[in-house]
Amino acid sequence: MNNDVPEASRKAQLDALLLKLPGVSARKINGLDAYFVSDKMFACISGNGIGLRLPVAAATELQFSRDNVVAFQPGGMTSTREWIQIDRADATEYEKDLELFQASLEFVKAARSR
Repeated sequence: MNNDVPEASRKAQLDALLLKLPGVSARKINGLDAYFVSDKMFACISGNGIGLRLPVAAATELQFSRDNVVAFQPGGMTSTREWIQIDRADATEYEKDLELFQASLEFVKAARSR
């Protein structure tokens, strides 16, 4: 996938979308720009996409039903089955995934209390 958007611009566009969600903060972790709720990571910028943590069933279904969703592999390392990556050439298009970001945020918040 061709990434014409400079990384700083991609991060700024994702910041504008995600930091307006209640309780969301951003910081770097292991060199990656990540988004947190209740001090737990729910999303992370990696390569041409953004990783997102969802229940395994939802993550698996998305990988089979959408051509822009793949397994999340930051730095080429395999992560858990709860993590997917949504690739979009234009970061403004992530607004279409706002429902998934909110589902991820709620999933991570609920996981903390288990």
